[in-house]
Amino acid sequence: MRHRIAVVGSGPAGLAFARVLHRHGHPVTVLERDPSPDARPPGGTLDLHEGLGQLALDKAGLLPQFQELSRPEGQAMRILDTDGTVLRDWRPRPGDRANPEIDRGQLRDLLLGPLDVQWGRGVKQVAPGARDGVLVQFMDGRQETFDLVVGADGAWSRVRPALSPVTPHYTGVTYLETSLDDVDARHPDLARLIGDGSVAVYGANRGLVAQRNSGGHVKVYAQLRAPLDWHTDPDLDLADTEAVRSRLLALFDGWATPVLDLLRHGTAFVHRPLYVLPVSHTWDHVPGLTLLGDAAHLMPPLGAGANLAMLDGAELAESIATGPEDLDEAIRAFEERMWARAGRWAEITTAGLERLVSPDPAQALALFDHVQPS
Repeated sequence: MRHRIAVVGSGPAGLAFARVLHRHGHPVTVLERDPSPDARPPGGTLDLHEGLGQLALDKAGLLPQFQELSRPEGQAMRILDTDGTVLRDWRPRPGDRANPEIDRGQLRDLLLGPLDVQWGRGVKQVAPGARDGVLVQFMDGRQETFDLVVGADGAWSRVRPALSPVTPHYTGVTYLETSLDDVDARHPDLARLIGDGSVAVYGANRGLVAQRNSGGHVKVYAQLRAPLDWHTDPDLDLADTEAVRSRLLALFDGWATPVLDLLRHGTAFVHRPLYVLPVSHTWDHVPGLTLLGDAAHLMPPLGAGANLAMLDGAELAESIATGPEDLDEAIRAFEERMWARAGRWAEITTAGLERLVSPDPAQALALFDHVQPS
């Protein structure tokens, strides 16, 4: 029997799910509110881990293509003191592919492949328990019914309310993101500072991280432990690039000039307060519905989220394609596995964020010493 399956969201979770189902010859409808793949910037770079994101790509038959696109040199990591002193300088060994980097846009295009995504299909809500399946109501007033609807639509999921009343809460940490373009030609000193991968500097309750993407593009993240309304006293227009730059330079006053140049030369700033779901977020199983990735287990962005999302999608697809004939039984078993794994990672990343952006910068250095190879 061919089940009518829809996945809401074309991020890493939804596309990994759809691509593995496609590999097994099972049709799936991908519903995405964006009008096209390039409707908005795809975001920065991702490190895909062996046993997590790379395993998901292997299940999709895409690991060789990923290895051609990825940047093993991007695993390099340098930690500086606020005065510019190099405290740690980790570089990958030859052949090390534990967690190479890939741009989000490149990963999206790799996963999209032959998939037929229905662009511009924004979901308003879903209603389980309909006589012939789960009813999906769209923003344009249309509706459609499926045997299974998978919510892979991120932090503010439209599918989640049908399963759980829980909503994300603010962590107390805010990121301000900016970018540098053509860094090797336009800012060679900063290119050397960043190296092949990332550079990070941590002070009391704040940090500054720069991460190399492909094509000479660099993402810079100013990290602050602050109230959600930190920018309202005194009032700051977050759309005013120069005003935001001035505020940040004041907040990081006294740090080394080369470090502050990451902010001085950045383009527009994007405000990204960090939200999370409870560490052990679960729900009572509802036939015909489930969640993947950030919709299920939103956690701090410390390298696990996209990896878990992709493995969620790949494993659920395999469970459906090769598991028990009873669709509901396959989903129940998958949810139990996902909850256990996500709960462990949510604890790790929540504790990690507390140490990275803390009153004691030594906590961040100790955390990196723990996770980086000796």
